[in-house]
Amino acid sequence: MEVRAFVKRLRVGAVLPRYAHGPEEDAGLDLTYCGTSPLVLSPGARVMCPTGIAIQLPAGFEGQIRPRSGLALRHGLTVLNAPGTVDPGYRGEVSVLLVNLSNEQQKVEPGDRIAQLVV
Repeated sequence: MEVRAFVKRLRVGAVLPRYAHGPEEDAGLDLTYCGTSPLVLSPGARVMCPTGIAIQLPAGFEGQIRPRSGLALRHGLTVLNAPGTVDPGYRGEVSVLLVNLSNEQQKVEPGDRIAQLVV
């Protein structure tokens, strides 16, 4: 079954969601942090990371924001409310709520892949 979702860039520098290895190999599309400066998360800190995009999903479908396992393993960063939900009627900017579960400060740079979107 093919699901059509429309994506709109809301900010300069926003990266459209994309598969790292293609839809045959990946379940989720990578979401990227779209900010003007790096974010520094202290241990235990949480931050809302804008992606610079809005999506339009068809009625009856949900977008799920899920952690990237490599980011969690290597840096202790994960999606706090995993999976986050993007409702079909939501038209605002998609943001990702990250939390630092490591014992060290972690930095998120503009353009870093921060989560996955599964529809």
